[in-house]
Amino acid sequence: MNLGAFSISLAVKDIRASQAFYEKLGFKPFMGDSTQNWLILKNGDAVIGLFQGMLPRNTLTFTPGWDQNAKPLATFTDVREIQRQLKAQGVEFQNEADAGSQGPAFFIVVDPDGNPILVDQHI
Repeated sequence: MNLGAFSISLAVKDIRASQAFYEKLGFKPFMGDSTQNWLILKNGDAVIGLFQGMLPRNTLTFTPGWDQNAKPLATFTDVREIQRQLKAQGVEFQNEADAGSQGPAFFIVVDPDGNPILVDQHI
């Protein structure tokens, strides 16, 4: 099962302070808008999302349909198919994608240590 592009979504207290810190580590703004309290930074293939007041915890994020540069892929496994496969394996969901929908959708599962995993399809 291919989950798509990987990033870590950080629940930050001060997006500008976090941006300044990660820029010192070589990350550059890639997408988003800090005035809207979200910003995506890249350093090579490493992707970090900064989210102020949007996430309860740091979250592992996978984006089906995108490569690491947020470019659409010609073929990919739809988020609803990934959800179906995980359900068949007994994985419990915190939030589910509408199985009857098409296009953008997401689901959230939580690993045994309480880490949220967001699978967030934008196309």
